[in-house]
Amino acid sequence: MTALLVCLLGGLGAVARFTVDGAVRQRWGGTFPVGTVVVNVTGSLLAGLLAGAALAGALGGTAATAAVAGFCGGYTTFSTAMTDTVRLARQGRVRRAVLNAAGTAALALAAAAAGLSAAAALG
Repeated sequence: MTALLVCLLGGLGAVARFTVDGAVRQRWGGTFPVGTVVVNVTGSLLAGLLAGAALAGALGGTAATAAVAGFCGGYTTFSTAMTDTVRLARQGRVRRAVLNAAGTAALALAAAAAGLSAAAALG
């Protein structure tokens, strides 16, 4: 049953990623992958909140694992972020490539920490 839930949530996460990334690209456009950054940072925040809720006992471990592995796994996209970084570097936009890789990692880490802290404060 858990595997089925992960599959379902993963599909929903992928659709959410497609929708959010498309909306951000339409709004800001350009060659910098802002949509991918937004998706990875918000997904990390959500994963932190879910993990924090599980640690606080407000969410069951199986539900949290299914939500993080399923929805957040389908929603976030490390592979696209790294492919975007390589694409920027190959286009000669090395500063943007470094900003994308380092910025995404730093912002996503901060968002996950904020999610964990927020869940702890609420729980």
